[in-house]
This record gives sequence, structure tokens and C-alpha cells, in this order.
Amino acid sequence: MLAPTAAKSPPLFTTSQVGEICGLDAAGMQYRVRKGELPSATELEPGKKRKMYTLAGARSWAQHFRKKFLRPRDAGGVVIAAANFKGGVSKTTTAVTLAQGLSLRGHKVLVIDMDPQGSTSNLFGLLNADIDDDMTLLPLCYGTEVSVDYAIQPTYWDGVDIIPASLSLYSAEFALPSRQKETVDFEFWNVLKYGVDTARQNYDVIIIDTPPALSYLTINALLAADGLIMPIPPSTLDFTSSTQFWNLFNQLANSLVKMQGKTKEFDFVSVLLSRVDANDTASPVVKEWIAAAYGEIVLNVEIPKTTVTSAASAEFGTVYDANVAEISPRTYRRAFDAYERFVDLIEEQLHIAWTRQLNAINGADEGAVQTGG
Repeated sequence: MLAPTAAKSPPLFTTSQVGEICGLDAAGMQYRVRKGELPSATELEPGKKRKMYTLAGARSWAQHFRKKFLRPRDAGGVVIAAANFKGGVSKTTTAVTLAQGLSLRGHKVLVIDMDPQGSTSNLFGLLNADIDDDMTLLPLCYGTEVSVDYAIQPTYWDGVDIIPASLSLYSAEFALPSRQKETVDFEFWNVLKYGVDTARQNYDVIIIDTPPALSYLTINALLAADGLIMPIPPSTLDFTSSTQFWNLFNQLANSLVKMQGKTKEFDFVSVLLSRVDANDTASPVVKEWIAAAYGEIVLNVEIPKTTVTSAASAEFGTVYDANVAEISPRTYRRAFDAYERFVDLIEEQLHIAWTRQLNAINGADEGAVQTGG
């Protein structure tokens, strides 16, 4: 799938695409290109003579012109978990596209793959056979490491690092309860929360892809997170499964957090309509159920089920990796614009979270979403 180099390559960007990222029109881009203050287009578009911007170059432009959108100096990184107990809801695609989209806007992102199936790692070009146990969260779960820093790997996508996963990560489901049994004051549910302390200072955003089950790993992800994103396709089974998720998680939060006299607060909880099939006649009815059940936490965007996203996934990629020249521009824009809107909405939530952090420093901590007490 990664032939001929056995490694993924980042996309290239046109001048208009870079301008769109930075909020500059064509005239504004041309003026700043002539000034020569930022990286210029240096790479040739495959099969053409037009010069393109590298991913690193595009990010340099974004960091320069989007300074007001970047993490404030005194704020820490925000941890976001993409979670759903049901598989096949685009949880992994949601996590990866969010990481790519935020990095394109100038943010530095760490992705943590906590699903032993390793799908997120695959999408970043890391194959299971190439991932050793020490590259995963296993040493953290066994207690031989206290920080996730040892496992951080660079990816082909500039601005995004990853802690990969492999099938061996299933061992964490035995290691964590075993440590709990052996050590009275050990908190198996807070291993990741403490493990990302230093990473919060080095990254603007930490995105966690969780297993499709209420496992020890999932519990760690949920209780380490500042924000939750649940992708839900508008189907009856997926909607029903989502309600079970919240019921179980609320019971869990009460038993692990509230009974200890503590609280667990989230800066935001968001429901994302994913894999929306325009030809599914039952979809509008289920969307009404979702809107009634979740109200204002449903994001104002729908991720369509398109041939673009399906083809990109089959080739170990996302809509941000897609070769626009080989697909219908209309279909591509429909999928791309939806993901761009999703990333914009989450970026807005990041700013609310950072503002809340700064307010907390000044003794004005308000506006959090609270669960489990």
C-alpha cells in the first residue's frame, strides 16, 4: 500500500491553498511572496511545472499569519479523546484528520494510539510489524516508565508526532489491574493522566484514539482528556450504542472519581455526525433522535460518506492525503469542506479551554462540563 518507498509522503500545497489556510486572498499572498519573508514554493507538482509548497512551508505560513489562534504562552496542551464503544463509526479517521487539520493551522500535535489494532498508526504509515513494545504505552502501563515521552515518534506529517500501538498493547488490560491489586494506593485510571504531564508543555493538542470498548485503556484516555469527541453515524444501532456509552461512563466516573471526593471536568464534550449517507432514507429520522438526545453538544457539521473518504482510507490516508487530480473536484470539496469545518469548530473549543486555563491561573475557573460529580 505504501509502495514504492514503504513510507508515506506528505502532500504539497498550491499558493491558493496556503492562502486559504492563512486567511489571505490571492493578492495578499502574491504581495507576501514577493516580499520573500516566508518559505517559497520549491517543490514541483508531479507531472507539471507548477511549483508547490511543502507541508513544512505551509505550516510556517500558518504559524506566521495565525498567531492569534495559537496556544497562549502560559496555557498547556489540551488533551482530546475520540471515543465510542462501537467500531466502524470513523473514530480513527476523526482523530487523524483532526490532527492533520490542526497541524495545518500551525498547531503542534501529539497523537496517542491506544487501540491495539493500530489503525491510527497505520494511517500515519507505521505498520504493526515495525512497532516494538517499547514504542507503545506498554512500559507506562507496566510502571517501568512514568512519562509518555520515551514513546514519541515523528511521522511523515510535519507538526504531528505519534505514540503508536500494536497488538501487544492488549497486555495493558492485564498489567493495570495487576498493579492495582499489588499496590493499595495505585490508581490504574490515572496512569495516562500523569503520563502526559510533560507532553502538555511540548504540544498544543494531544489527540487520543481509543479502543472500541470500555477497557482499562479507554478509561485512562477518558479520564486524562480535557475534551471528548464522539463520532456517531446516523443509524439506529450506532445511536443506541452511544447512549450505552454515556450510561456506562457515568457509572464509571462516579465509582472512580466521585466516591473519592473528587470531580472530573471536561472543557467540552462534542458529538460529531459521521458517515452520513445522503441516500439512506432512515438517516434523517435518526439525526432527529441524536439532536433531541444530545442537544447543543452536537457539532454543527456532518461528515458525509463519500467515495473520496472510502478511497483515501483504503490507501492508508485521509481526505488531507487525497490526490485531488485523481478524483471528482465536487466530491472532494464536499468531504474536504466538512472536515475543515469540523477542525475549525474544535479549534474554537481549544481556545475556550486555553482561556479557561488562564482564568484558572487568575482564580476565575468557570464554564467546565462536569461528569461523575
